This record gives sequence, structure tokens and C-alpha cells, in this order.
Amino acid sequence: MPAMRFSAYATCIVLSGLLAANGFAADDAMTSDKPEQIIEKTPGQSPEQAKEASLGPLAPQDAQLDILFARLKTERSPELARAIADQIRDSFRVSGSATVDMLMANSTKAISEKRYGAALDFVDQVTLLAPDYAEGWNQRATIHYLMGNHGKSMADTAHTLALEPRHLGALSGLAGILEDNGRDAQALKALESYLSYYPADRDAQKEALEIINKLTGQKT
Repeated sequence: MPAMRFSAYATCIVLSGLLAANGFAADDAMTSDKPEQIIEKTPGQSPEQAKEASLGPLAPQDAQLDILFARLKTERSPELARAIADQIRDSFRVSGSATVDMLMANSTKAISEKRYGAALDFVDQVTLLAPDYAEGWNQRATIHYLMGNHGKSMADTAHTLALEPRHLGALSGLAGILEDNGRDAQALKALESYLSYYPADRDAQKEALEIINKLTGQKT
């Protein structure tokens, strides 16, 4: 069950990432007529590194996310809640950097083709270029999971949650890995945290109940 849940989320990342990549060139064309920003370069920086540094923190708009999470917490319709959760995931993917977007698109494409080594190479560059971009670490956690590297996946998931404690995919993935490794009590805590943000997710509710029943059976 947990492995299926994490794999389903990984598939969601691939599909949504590919859709985002299709709009990448169009977005560039729309912004190409903007005046060129004056970029100051520090000693030892390449022009590309200076450009990336000038973009500031690579994070979604906090105010927009706060509104979406408030709506998600109170929405009781599973269908409407799923649509809000999808908006949140889309917001997490916003990097503010054309280079990061390109690398993430390449990584997602490689995942869809099961070229996990190449996917990891691309996302490694993302985490180096944009260490504060939570989605980069989450993508790397997903790749490590697909490669069977559960320890590395958990480490990258922890990094994701340190940057964005509300990251739905990271919390869901963490619960799955913990349950896969027999750490049911910790998996339940991760699911409870997930459900505190997304209470209308019936699959997560069912999984939490299964773990509770398992833990109750162990204690009796």
C-alpha cells in the first residue's frame, strides 16, 4: 500500500512536470521583450551564476500558498480539495529561474523514460544552483526512491520539509518510506501531519486507519 502511494505520487510528478515543460518555451517567448536587467557580477562568478543570484529566493508566493492551504484545510469535498492540492503542487514547482525550470523539465522527462541516473544528474544541478528550492530536493527524493535508495530518499525528503514543512508530496512520500521500512508509528505521525493540511484526502485517511489498526493489533 505505501509503496503504491509513493509510486502514484511519483507518476503525478512526471505527468505534471511534462505538462509544465511544454509551456516553458511559450513562457520564455512571452517575456523576451522585457528590458534586460542590469546584473552585478561578483569576482569568480560566471555571467550565468550572476544572473541566477539576481533572481532572489526561489520560492512560491507565500501569500498565495497561505490562502490555498487555508482553503484545503476547510474543504470537505474530495474532488474540490484535490483541485486545490493540485494548485498547491503547481505553486511549489515555480522556481523563478529559467535554468532551474529547464533542468527540472529534463529530469522529469528522464524519470518518465526510466533513465534515473540522468534524472539524478539534472536534479543534482538544481540543488546546487538553487539550494533553497524545495521542489528540487523533493524531485531528488523521488528519484532516489525509484532507484531503491530509501536512506537517501529520506534524507532529501527531510531537506524538503525543512525548507517547506507543508510540502504534501514530501509528507506523503515520507509516510510511505517509513511504513515500507516497518516504522509504522513514525509513518502515522507523517500521515497525521499530511492530513492536518489535507484532511479530505480519503486515501490518506484509509492508510492512516490501516496503520492505527496495525499498531493496535501489535499492542494487544
